[in-house]
Amino acid sequence: MSKKHSHQPQHQILLAFLLNFGFSIYEFIGGSFTGSTAIMSDAVHDFGDAISIGLAYFFEKKSTKHPNEYYTYGYIRYSLVGGLLTTLILLIGSTFVIYNAVVHLLNPAPINYGGMTILAIIGVIVNLIATYITRDKNSLNQRSVNLHMLEDVLGWAVVLAGAIIMSLTDITYLDPILSILVALFILKHALVNLNEIFAVFLEKTPANISLAKIKKQLLEISTIKDIHHLHIWSLDGVHHCATLHVITPQPNAKLKHQISSILAKQQISHLTIEFEDLNEHCTTQKCQIS
Repeated sequence: MSKKHSHQPQHQILLAFLLNFGFSIYEFIGGSFTGSTAIMSDAVHDFGDAISIGLAYFFEKKSTKHPNEYYTYGYIRYSLVGGLLTTLILLIGSTFVIYNAVVHLLNPAPINYGGMTILAIIGVIVNLIATYITRDKNSLNQRSVNLHMLEDVLGWAVVLAGAIIMSLTDITYLDPILSILVALFILKHALVNLNEIFAVFLEKTPANISLAKIKKQLLEISTIKDIHHLHIWSLDGVHHCATLHVITPQPNAKLKHQISSILAKQQISHLTIEFEDLNEHCTTQKCQIS
């Protein structure tokens, strides 16, 4: 991985932060001018987004530090911490949007539809740019940031559609109803992202990796008689680690290379192999898969 590529997610998240923070200030001003409760609530939500994205940037930058005697795998999981905080803030923000929409539904207020439409158009454009910037999703952290941006695009699209329809029909309750639907959509995806993050923290086997398939491929090597203690986990949802015991009468560099080649295809970047001979008794039976 080149140095330029490794810093790319940082720069993307930083630019998304600057766009989001600047636009949240703009929203506060615009919300006060138009009298739109929906825009004011989105301003608060976007300000929270900006804070979470700022945290994501800090942790993404921290994750690129080199390994040392305290962090022997490096700081890569700091990126995951950033993704966790960003997703939690997203869940809280979406809940706030739903609450505010319900309040707005029960207590409708007069709105400047023209100003609301202009703000919504600018909102869609700005957040589309931010969504495009963070589209690569190189880590769960960046995926969380991208989800924030997607939420904002959908939210502003709803505000725009609502402003146009309400200006023609004066159906004021349409805006909060659409806002609730968008928030529920984002909540669903945020919970999926949160589940993936917890899976990494709990060292669950990555969802796209089959231990049975890998073991079958390894046993096709003629000099391997058996495989046990095969453990695969992920550092950050992208870079994976593996350990395994290999029973073979011929442990050598060639065999190690064959094993490494098979596991490298599964994005396993850290591999530890323990060779055992045919008559050796493995003393660590508890963590073997039954």
